[in-house]
Amino acid sequence: MTKLNKLKWVVAIAAAFFVGVTFASKVSAATVNNDYALSSSEGSSLKTSNNVVIAHATAVYAPAKNVATYEKRTWYSNGAYVQYVVGDGGKIYRVGAEGYQSWGAGSWANANAPVQIELAQTYSSSEFKQDYITYVNLLRSSAIKYGIPTDVDSSAWRGVKSHLWITNNVWGDHTDPYGYLASHGITKAQFAHDVQYGFSSSGNDVNPTPKPTPKPVNPTNKKAVHVTYALHQKGKKWLNPVKDFGSGSNGFAGVPNSVHDMLYIKVNRGSIKYRVHTKNDGWLPWVHKANKKDTVNGVAGIKGHTIDGVQMYYTTSSGETYQQAYYRSQTTQRANYLGTCADNGTVSGYDNFAGMLGEPLDRLQIHINDSSKY
Repeated sequence: MTKLNKLKWVVAIAAAFFVGVTFASKVSAATVNNDYALSSSEGSSLKTSNNVVIAHATAVYAPAKNVATYEKRTWYSNGAYVQYVVGDGGKIYRVGAEGYQSWGAGSWANANAPVQIELAQTYSSSEFKQDYITYVNLLRSSAIKYGIPTDVDSSAWRGVKSHLWITNNVWGDHTDPYGYLASHGITKAQFAHDVQYGFSSSGNDVNPTPKPTPKPVNPTNKKAVHVTYALHQKGKKWLNPVKDFGSGSNGFAGVPNSVHDMLYIKVNRGSIKYRVHTKNDGWLPWVHKANKKDTVNGVAGIKGHTIDGVQMYYTTSSGETYQQAYYRSQTTQRANYLGTCADNGTVSGYDNFAGMLGEPLDRLQIHINDSSKY
């Protein structure tokens, strides 16, 4: 089907969006750059239902302008674009048309989000502050414009939603934008507060978060959690299991420069679920057991199908100090480990999965703790 964007674009290059300090008082404006906007013959012609505004982060440290340029150029070939990209010191770049489906988070999200917004990633604290203020205000003003609640990641099926919320409640494997926000000291609670109230033109909180009265610190109940895991070498056999991680050949599962097709993971307390992505099948179903003799329910993967991605989530036993899975991998096509993954999205840039799609995974390390030991 020919994809037509039937929205008539504003002729002016710069447009303004307005963010209310309250619903009807002082406002602040930010310029929208339309240089990379899809033309009238590009993008989806399908209108959205107005139920959610989706908050993304790009997962790459690159200028927002570059991201917008890339989405403009590859919107059809990659099947991915959003309405706005924010970055470069508080700038807004338009790509898709508001009120028409973009391709940013799966079919349900795309059909219900009149606006999806990417936050470009930067190492600069000063640039992040400008980007964050603009990002929050654009999320908030977009929700208000379409009559959508400004609460973030509530249990309701309307409101401002992170890509992580879409993954947990609808479909997908992305956890943004929380990993990136956390790298600049923004918690989920702070983000939700800021979107609800917005920022004034001076960049100050409209309704600053009250400082809570300090509560007595409960004694910790941290238990040692050990994870045992093994990979099956494609065309050969199961390799010896590895406990946690260390140095040398016993410090990881897998064989360097080799290909693997099945994986099992188990823990001595709490629970863990895991899945793999193969070059043949994409993401396979979650596995909750660990039994290499049960290749249907006890392992992740399909015999003979090359694994190129791994994802897992650890659940801490009730009453114990919260811990999570930290894991990382190497591939046959590049030296050194890829970035560390954390199963709750607190490690910026590598929170979707371990691996590089298209490149066979040859080594895997895992440990369970309250902080990364890599």
